[in-house]
Amino acid sequence: MKPLPHQLSLLSFILVATLVSVHAGPRSSANYSIITDAADAGGKRTTSANYTNDGSAGRVAGLSSVAAPAETAKHGYVGQLYDIVALSVTAPPSTSLNETASRQLAAAPLADDGTTLAALDPVTVGWSIVSGPITSISPGGLATAGNVYQNTAATVGGSAQSLTGQFGLTVLNVSLDDFANYGGDGIDDAWQVQYFGQPPNANAGPNADVSGTGQTNLFKYIAGLNPIDGSRFTLAIAPVPGQTGQKNLSFNPVFAGRTYTVTAKGDLSTGSYSPINGSLPSDNGTTRTVFDLSASGTAKFYRVEITKP
Repeated sequence: MKPLPHQLSLLSFILVATLVSVHAGPRSSANYSIITDAADAGGKRTTSANYTNDGSAGRVAGLSSVAAPAETAKHGYVGQLYDIVALSVTAPPSTSLNETASRQLAAAPLADDGTTLAALDPVTVGWSIVSGPITSISPGGLATAGNVYQNTAATVGGSAQSLTGQFGLTVLNVSLDDFANYGGDGIDDAWQVQYFGQPPNANAGPNADVSGTGQTNLFKYIAGLNPIDGSRFTLAIAPVPGQTGQKNLSFNPVFAGRTYTVTAKGDLSTGSYSPINGSLPSDNGTTRTVFDLSASGTAKFYRVEITKP
């Protein structure tokens, strides 16, 4: 690779043009088109969707830039006084990357005025994983993210000759139930990590009951309970004074974002549970009360079904 330019040649003379307007015809290429315009001796700006040119006749120097790929051209002796200070590492088109997905990294020399030169060939850059859930970077700069249980920051690095640079990415958690051996069990991985730490941990399994309440982790996750503090979901059944054919059903705790349906059947060994003929629910804190208006009969078995979107 040729050394990066740092032009030091002297300007021997300046030609001063007659101060007249110069008219140009339309110009175009595969990437830009400039309509017929006029430029005076001081120069002016011309733009298109992807291209910007700040020309200058009186000050000798000018500046042209292209939006994609991002490049800047500096015209003349004055415009070329800059030093290359670092490597600009990017991962177009954004700073986020879905878990398990791959993204091509790019690197370009960064000048001390904030502009960049033409992008380097990715195979000439030494790539590295600085931190976070990036599982690999190929010699050609293809970065691949691993599984995460929540949006997680990562940093990648690049080096070329004596230049170095880093770039921050956010690996996005696009699936709630795919993290290591916590995945595929019906429980949000972040919930399991919150209460049981990083996997593996057998106590985090869907059928485990580490606090001995008789209610599993899967049930406690759906019900909104803490799985390690001994809390549990309860249902109390009581008669309604003066109403022999009704029952007072109180259950606790209830949380926003969940749906509670009280069902019942008359025989545990046969039939299926069906929603009761109940009153409108009444809430007092985290306790909800519903009256079963059709509670006559020798036996009736109740169940509260909880659903979480």
